[in-house]
Amino acid sequence: MKLLKPTLVAIALVSVFGCQQETKKEATKAPVLETQIQKQAYGLGASIGTYMERNLKEHEKLGLALDRKLLEKGFEDSLSGKSLLQKDEIQTLLTDLDKTMKEKQQAMNKVEAEKSLTEGEKYLADNAKKPGVKVTASGLQYEVITQGTGEKPKATDVVKVNYKGTFINGDKFDSSYDRHQPAVFPLNRVIPGWTEGVQLMPVGSKYRFVIPSKLAYGPVGNPPRIAGNSVLVFEIELLAIQKPAEPAKVGDK
Repeated sequence: MKLLKPTLVAIALVSVFGCQQETKKEATKAPVLETQIQKQAYGLGASIGTYMERNLKEHEKLGLALDRKLLEKGFEDSLSGKSLLQKDEIQTLLTDLDKTMKEKQQAMNKVEAEKSLTEGEKYLADNAKKPGVKVTASGLQYEVITQGTGEKPKATDVVKVNYKGTFINGDKFDSSYDRHQPAVFPLNRVIPGWTEGVQLMPVGSKYRFVIPSKLAYGPVGNPPRIAGNSVLVFEIELLAIQKPAEPAKVGDK
């Protein structure tokens, strides 16, 4: 949890809860958003409010649900200079809350990683038995959906791909299709399973890869989305290999 500066906390609480001193009529009245500065003010409040709401949900997920009425009261009291807590005490409390959140998050990550390890090993074993699935020496599993006829890339090449990434339960965590934009990157700057797997593909191919955790993000994972020891499934289309421009020859104009 990133601690917010007091001014940002105040803005966030206004955005999330509204001011208790408003009348009901004022509370239901739509804000005036005619000028650029009015829209900017509203946008800032909405953005920070969304951030605070997300943080509150993270607290709840970890069993640290915060009383929203007390949040409102703390905000209102601080505006009127009647806070029940001193500034130093508030800082200590927030530091302790941050520490508790980190401890609970680490414990949750450990449980999820142990679960992922067991489920991943079973999935890999079962998937390897399916017709058409090949397993490389490293443990990477793949099957051909469409076989292209173009050139195969090298690890040092820049490739252009479309892809969809899912967990073994089918939940999607990333997709270039959803962004309506192919991804372009050096093949040696991604997880090892990608570096190895895409080199097997001729341009124009579409393969399905099942990538063991050791060839993905390992026991640490890629929090908060990917738990430790996660086996990842990717469908990848190799669209093109982008070759570097030839250096100009001496004497060329």
